Amino acid sequence: MVVIGTKDLTSESSPYIIAEIGVNHEGCLHTAKKLIDLAAEGGAHAAKFQSYKASSLAAKHSPSYWDTSMEACTSQYQLFSKYDNFNEEDYISLYDHCSQVGISFLSTPFDAISAEFLLPMMDCYKISSSDITNYPLIRQIAKYNKPIFLSTGASTLDEIHSAVDELTSHGASYVVLLHCILNYPTINQNAHLGMITSLKDSFPELLVGYSDHTLPDRNMTSLVTAFMLGAVVIEKHFTHDKSLPGNDHYHSMDVHDLKRFVNTVKDIRELRGPAIDKQPIATEAISRLNARRSLVAAKPLPRGHILASSDLIPKRPESGIPANKIDYVVGRKTLQEIPEDHILQWTDLSE
Repeated sequence: MVVIGTKDLTSESSPYIIAEIGVNHEGCLHTAKKLIDLAAEGGAHAAKFQSYKASSLAAKHSPSYWDTSMEACTSQYQLFSKYDNFNEEDYISLYDHCSQVGISFLSTPFDAISAEFLLPMMDCYKISSSDITNYPLIRQIAKYNKPIFLSTGASTLDEIHSAVDELTSHGASYVVLLHCILNYPTINQNAHLGMITSLKDSFPELLVGYSDHTLPDRNMTSLVTAFMLGAVVIEKHFTHDKSLPGNDHYHSMDVHDLKRFVNTVKDIRELRGPAIDKQPIATEAISRLNARRSLVAAKPLPRGHILASSDLIPKRPESGIPANKIDYVVGRKTLQEIPEDHILQWTDLSE
């Protein structure tokens, strides 16, 4: 189990839902706070941002890796420069607003300065897929001794093992792995949600979640499927308007998507019930009695009759000798006359 804020995460818990606002605020503090409000309204546990400066994140000649038909910018440096205007005071303001509306504040740090100033504001850290080999940043975040969500997009198992080793050996209190495909967007046939199972098998000591970049449908199929496969953390980009241009709005969920997902998870958990061995439950007692079959006399039987299988017929209810005891009944003698359709009892028969 790992504790994130006030929520206990186990393999059987409801998912910790992160509304990844990222840079969908487009540099506007008012919009960022509106998105926090919507994330809280929708039922997310955390509203997450991204803390960086373009100058420390990407070289000026850094090519894109997203769908340029949706985001025309072909330079990472140019794109990141659009939305890196928030400073430490702005993030403190966002943290305060999260506290006011009852949702946790998170922000992914992309540099040492951001990682440091975010420390008092966050119950855990998120490390981007792109930084899974960024050992200087990994080691710095690990030393804060907090739980860490580690995205694994575009990573091999060896790289993930190495990153986990770096984190745990440098002080991370716990690591949750997030399956992720580093495509913007991720088409359904590339989502490979079965890799959640692979991560669970490869890291049985860790919890596993999912960071999603697929296009949302009404049923939130990708998130629901990930949860059913065992994801206990769900991260999804979040916007107030999916029709807005830009790199993240079009593959984000909105508050209506989030509410549907939260309600679906409640339904699934209710349907799934606790993780217990297969057994009858209390409400099935009457069904066991009345829907199962006893051995019933197929015809009138005289006293002293040696029973053959042709003398018997299984009928409901199971208030007599159960039908699965027929091998213990055939060959016994009747102790008294037995009328047709009589439900046999052990007291009707010889030892």
